[in-house]
Amino acid sequence: MQEVLNQRIETAKASASYLPSEERTKAMTWLQANGLPHAKAEEYKYTHLTKVLEKEFSLQAGVAKSVVTKEQLSGLLFESVEAHHVVLVDGVFAPELSRIAADSKQLEISAFHEAQQKPAYLQYAAKEAHAEADPFIALNTAFASNGLFIEVKRGAAVELPVILYHISSASDAKPVIYPRNLIVVGENAQVKLVEHYITLGEAATFTNSVTEIVCQQDALVDYYKLQFNNPSAHQVGTTQVLQVKKSVFTATTVSLDGKMLRNNLNIVMDDEHCESNMWGLYLLNGKSHVDNHTMVDHRKPNALSNENYKGIMDGNSTAVFNGKIFVRQDAQKTNAFQSNRNILLSNDASVNTKPQLEIWADDVKCSHGCTIGQMDEEQLFYLRARGLSYESARAMLLHAFAADVIQNIKIEGIRTLLEELIIERLSK
Repeated sequence: MQEVLNQRIETAKASASYLPSEERTKAMTWLQANGLPHAKAEEYKYTHLTKVLEKEFSLQAGVAKSVVTKEQLSGLLFESVEAHHVVLVDGVFAPELSRIAADSKQLEISAFHEAQQKPAYLQYAAKEAHAEADPFIALNTAFASNGLFIEVKRGAAVELPVILYHISSASDAKPVIYPRNLIVVGENAQVKLVEHYITLGEAATFTNSVTEIVCQQDALVDYYKLQFNNPSAHQVGTTQVLQVKKSVFTATTVSLDGKMLRNNLNIVMDDEHCESNMWGLYLLNGKSHVDNHTMVDHRKPNALSNENYKGIMDGNSTAVFNGKIFVRQDAQKTNAFQSNRNILLSNDASVNTKPQLEIWADDVKCSHGCTIGQMDEEQLFYLRARGLSYESARAMLLHAFAADVIQNIKIEGIRTLLEELIIERLSK
């Protein structure tokens, strides 16, 4: 695998990229020295992505082709939701397929090659997601040629949500797709962001995405990551967040389908009075594998983080949860809470969960915990004794279990759609 990787890096060195050349060179050098994670790597202990890449994919970056039409996207986009609909095909911004009603005084959306001289791009591009922090960040930084830049201007309250549709056309022979996003939310600005991953057709795909989000002072950001992939989709994605003073960032991750999914959510709280909220729901069946790794780094005092991930597993599905909270020595008066709860519906489903706290400050309130279990037979009996069938009683209890994650979705049309999908899944 390392030999193939080195060959691809040498090819990539000769190709054009709009990411900062210094960061790209660092990423290539790091990859050549360290490679992709091996089977015994602690961070990828339960998710063997390198083995999948070696067997099924070429690592060659796919190039967007004019094969996706508006007709093909019909029924796949959230048509009923009034929003800025931003379409990316194989990691490349496709304005002809997008519908953006943005006021440039509030919101700017452009490809990296159009944003090269913008101050916010120059300040933050590839500066928060560090190549040495994760091999798949390094892989994306080395191979991504372009990307999407979004800037929410200072004081802007963007009324309509911004929905990014990551479309994998599967037009090439098993390429790896490298979406790259930089989102800068200005001081005292507000925005709702959605990343939705869609695969056309049934071909096997591998998407390696990196999204950097900067929340400046007093910014309010609601971020949603939705994964309704086909059963052959493989994905590893990193969302890297920087928060400064009094900013509030809320992330909701919902994973319903995909063969092997890895979600890295990293939040650095680099100033006082920041707040972060992380909600997650994975509802799995068949042989789906979902791995959620989260990290919250409390660096300054008087900050709050809440985390609640829930999983429902059926069939031969597998889930992994690893949540880390760091409280640095200067981060006094920190409140940090973390919970991971799981329900197994079959004997063949499994969960590996590992909540972690590392605290160097002494004046803090922190807690973490996890549970793994099956349906509560007493609750099922109670509902059935009142006339409900077993299937209806089970669906009602599971929906209640998932509801406190779904209710945090503030975009009504998307929340309604998710509730319908979840009820349909749980009723089977």
